[in-house]
Amino acid sequence: MNIQSFANWVHDQLDIAKSIDFLAPLALRIYLFFPFWMAGTTKWSSFSDTAAWFGNPDWGLGLPFPELLAFLATWTEIIGAVFLLIGFATRYITIPLIITMIVAIFAVHWDSGWYAIAQSTDPEVAERLNAAKGILREHGNYGWLTGKGGFVILNNGIEFAVTYLIMLLVLFFNGAGKYFSVDHWIKAKFRTS
Repeated sequence: MNIQSFANWVHDQLDIAKSIDFLAPLALRIYLFFPFWMAGTTKWSSFSDTAAWFGNPDWGLGLPFPELLAFLATWTEIIGAVFLLIGFATRYITIPLIITMIVAIFAVHWDSGWYAIAQSTDPEVAERLNAAKGILREHGNYGWLTGKGGFVILNNGIEFAVTYLIMLLVLFFNGAGKYFSVDHWIKAKFRTS
């Protein structure tokens, strides 16, 4: 078997995976449901605080029309989460969600750099983390406090927002996928081409 025929054989084997290619967009949709649902419902449950943070130039984002923008962001995330989960109007709902992520990247997270969680290899971060752990060991029930995971210092960088943006772009360009999406069944029923 020469290189060309081997490459063709490998390519044919990989093409077999196309029969389950609906799993990737389904996984993206399910994964994205959780952060958007949590973000939207958290904003909604404390809407006045959210609007104040959107509008305040001293300790918030300093955006104009904070109530309107908070309302739009909140309901984009809530409705977007549900639409992504069921695969309805997926390519359309990704557009306002992408805009939301772009605003989050530049207005909220940009000044904090890339990492969402501060790197403990940074000496300053390690020093602060060790100091916090020392205080918790001395004055708290450290075993209980760390029972669900270790302590970290939140850096609040753009990492997660960029990741969600890339995932949304994949769904925008490729759609919701076959079988497990409302979009697939609407297309199968109504679209002739």
